[in-house]
Amino acid sequence: MVFRFISLLLCLVVLAGVLCYELFLKDHDIDLVYAFDRTNPITGIEKVTFDLGRADSVASELCVAPSEDVELDGLSIDAASAGIFSEADHETVYAKSIFEKRYPASLTKVMTCLVALKYGNLDDEVTVGEECEDIEYGSSVAEIMPGDVLTLRELLLGLMINSGNDAAMTIAVHVGGSVEGFVELMNQEAARIGATQTHFTNPHGLQDENHYTTVYDMYLMFHEALKYSEFQDLISRHNYYITITNTSGVQRDLVWESTNHYFINEATPPKDVEVIGGKTGTTSDAGACLVLYSKNKYGNPYITIIMNEPDRDSLYMEMNELLGKINEN
Repeated sequence: MVFRFISLLLCLVVLAGVLCYELFLKDHDIDLVYAFDRTNPITGIEKVTFDLGRADSVASELCVAPSEDVELDGLSIDAASAGIFSEADHETVYAKSIFEKRYPASLTKVMTCLVALKYGNLDDEVTVGEECEDIEYGSSVAEIMPGDVLTLRELLLGLMINSGNDAAMTIAVHVGGSVEGFVELMNQEAARIGATQTHFTNPHGLQDENHYTTVYDMYLMFHEALKYSEFQDLISRHNYYITITNTSGVQRDLVWESTNHYFINEATPPKDVEVIGGKTGTTSDAGACLVLYSKNKYGNPYITIIMNEPDRDSLYMEMNELLGKINEN
């Protein structure tokens, strides 16, 4: 009887010890399970926050668009594809055929600029080669010539302000070692940021049936480029005055005027909308295209895109319809 009593007492003591350990002594920190593996190339994590024990996905600061169109009351756009993307709310406000493949024309130069900013040195002095003349006759140029010496920064100004196809070719050779090498970088960068419906064959956007993108991919590229303060400066310039010296010491002066009609008083945005900058693009196959970075009356930023509009007049008329909607959002 005494033995059974002692055994019962020992069991109670052991049980009490276990409870004390679980309640008061054991470390209750737990291993947090992360929503994403940073090293996983599929999820592609770029930023991690540990406040909640979770990793932010690559899409945490992006507008994720549904597969179907997003409509807005009172808005009807004739262009083949168009979109409104809120940079503040990360919301796709309006979407028309934004996943359909389109020819980008000179909207291509957004990616050309992005790759140059990422892999190049803006202070590099670049001697223009024969590649500047390897473009379609009569296409948009910055009027540079073989033997001219410019900095990479100046070439990017000629690229983004005057939409110079000659500048695009020179940038490609300088940064990529060759046009082909640079185009490979363009496609790699597109894949990295998730622009999976995009394929480039050149750095300027002149017509090629294998050179295409979508409105949504263009949003992804433009959004990525806006992370560079230099890009924001480049797209906001109305003009640029430059004195070019060639390898023989001969100088000449040029003025590069913006191709953006909002910057040359040929188009006026809606009241209380500020157009910060953007990029134009036009070919017979691509139609008239435009991507803009703007702010509404509350100072909230938006990216608006139109691709494959029949003509420039319709382009700016319908872009104003999109811009008018950002003040209602």
